[in-house]
Amino acid sequence: MSITAISPKHSKHTAPSTSGMRQLHGLLLDVGLPVGTYYGLHALGVGDSTALLAATVAAGARLAVTAVRARRVSAFAALMLAVYAVGLAASFVTGDPRVMLLKDSVGTGVVGVGFLVSLLVGRPLVLAALESMSPAQAAEARRRYAESPAARRTVRGVTALWGVGLLTEAVVRVPLVLALPVSVAVLVSQLLTLVVIAVLAVAGGLWVRSARRRATT
Repeated sequence: MSITAISPKHSKHTAPSTSGMRQLHGLLLDVGLPVGTYYGLHALGVGDSTALLAATVAAGARLAVTAVRARRVSAFAALMLAVYAVGLAASFVTGDPRVMLLKDSVGTGVVGVGFLVSLLVGRPLVLAALESMSPAQAAEARRRYAESPAARRTVRGVTALWGVGLLTEAVVRVPLVLALPVSVAVLVSQLLTLVVIAVLAVAGGLWVRSARRRATT
């Protein structure tokens, strides 16, 4: 997420390009791991249900490992882990390939609602997500959020953007999963996630930069 831009500037010890590449690599791994697991097993003759279940386990394991490496579980990471746990349980219970794919919409929708609800309780989830990726920048962003009305408006705006965007993705995925063959829907579902996150990241970054320009004029 481009919410790293909420922090006013990088210190001289920070390498923004390296951080950006690391986040891009992580995002590609998040998308590529479940897709690769599914198609790899499918190529070996494994059925859709089993392959999708394995892909879900792989995605959940990736998320858990990321949280462990960070040596802390933020509110955002905890929410994501809970979503995957519920999705995995649903996958075991139903065994229906399309239900397994639709759980992604449920998960995305829950996270989207989480972003919007966080606005109502005054704890924007964008800050928690930033804490998962860059604790140092998150601390600075929280300080600015507490001290600056302009920063609060920006954080709340970007949080609302992500909430609405993720809910939109959840809705769009449903007809695609129901209409496409399972083998195609797996790839389309993950590509949809990648595209939506990229669009939201760019839009959020533009929002933050625009707010900075207004603050300096």
